Amino acid sequence: MSGILRRFGLIRTAAIAGFGSAVLCCSADDRFRASVAVRVPGPLPDSLWLTFPTLFDSQCLLFSHKSGSSGIDALYSYRVCPIPSSDGSGTVDDKSKPSDYFGRDTIANAAAKVAPAVVNISTHQDFYGIVSGKSIGSGTIINKDGTILTSAHVVVDFMGTRGSAKGKIEVTLQDGRKFEGKVVNADLHSDIAIVKINSETPLPEAKLGSSSRLRPGDWVIALGCPHSLQNTVTAGIVSCVDRKSSDLGFSGMPREYLQTDCAINMGSSGGPLVNMDGEIIGVNMMKLTAADGLGFSVPIDSASKIIEHFKRSGRVIRPWLGLKMLDLNEMIIAQLKKQDASFPNVSKGILVPMVTPRSPGERAGFCPGDVVIEFDGKPVERVKEVIEILGDKVGVPIKVVVKRKGDKLVTLSVIPEEANLDI
Repeated sequence: MSGILRRFGLIRTAAIAGFGSAVLCCSADDRFRASVAVRVPGPLPDSLWLTFPTLFDSQCLLFSHKSGSSGIDALYSYRVCPIPSSDGSGTVDDKSKPSDYFGRDTIANAAAKVAPAVVNISTHQDFYGIVSGKSIGSGTIINKDGTILTSAHVVVDFMGTRGSAKGKIEVTLQDGRKFEGKVVNADLHSDIAIVKINSETPLPEAKLGSSSRLRPGDWVIALGCPHSLQNTVTAGIVSCVDRKSSDLGFSGMPREYLQTDCAINMGSSGGPLVNMDGEIIGVNMMKLTAADGLGFSVPIDSASKIIEHFKRSGRVIRPWLGLKMLDLNEMIIAQLKKQDASFPNVSKGILVPMVTPRSPGERAGFCPGDVVIEFDGKPVERVKEVIEILGDKVGVPIKVVVKRKGDKLVTLSVIPEEANLDI
């Protein structure tokens, strides 16, 4: 009897090893992530589910022959979950299995959810009846009523901050249907625009997700119509979730972008950046022409706020304080302390290094060197938090607590004005 059990155990081990070998010996031309769930029920009381997400990439060789034949790189990680419950009949409750598998169809499935709502946008510019040019871009239908989210530079020519439609706008759906589009709203500084089409038949729509939960390394896909090539899908990862506009050489209002290595080319502008759940998490905006794998998108959370501004007032209202602000960290604080021992004793906060003359900030009594620690009754650590609290508050007094040299606490009242972005 014991001999039979030993043989059974050997057979079971060989079966598991054989399955693993079969996975490792798949074609080197394939690139996918497989999730292998192995259950060893045996007599062990603590039997476990072991899940091995495995990445195969023919570009990275784990083993190869000297003759140059390609090999396979397998990057292993695993997660241990409690054994699934059973009702005694051998039926396993699948609810206890890991749910976030990344399979070979994950990207395709995510793209399929959004693709029908992705449109090609072309604008025909004409002067006195003579067609002088054509520009192309992409967009996404975000409401069945024909509301399309896209980039402002795709559909609008800006003179200062005032925009006018580039010309006749033609919108082509994935199924080939064509519509004439109308620019409803556009904002230069966020590069977000809303285009509207009218259809007698139902239109597909894409779901808006959230960009706040993104992390560097997350998989994303970009959809659009680069060079008028309809229904193009590219994939990559998030490289940075908060690339500053100043890092890209942009002046004016501070903005943050998602940086990815998805292929974005002429005509991709305005198309959606999508997560693996098939939700829009960004609006593709541009790429660096002098480099590959450096694409940038407007986070969908920012775009959603712009859309809300459009709905409320037809434009984006931006409060202005006239304060230059800088997020403090331990290194900056240490440097400032070294330069001036009287610098406030803080571990975090927002430094005000400059105050614009004749601005709301100067009238409120702000001084260079102030450290903002509370804004409108809320503790703050980052400039981003101040911007979120401000929202579109204009003409409304806001209490601000600052810390000055010698650890002096001062409460100020500032009344934001609407920013004049033409200056």
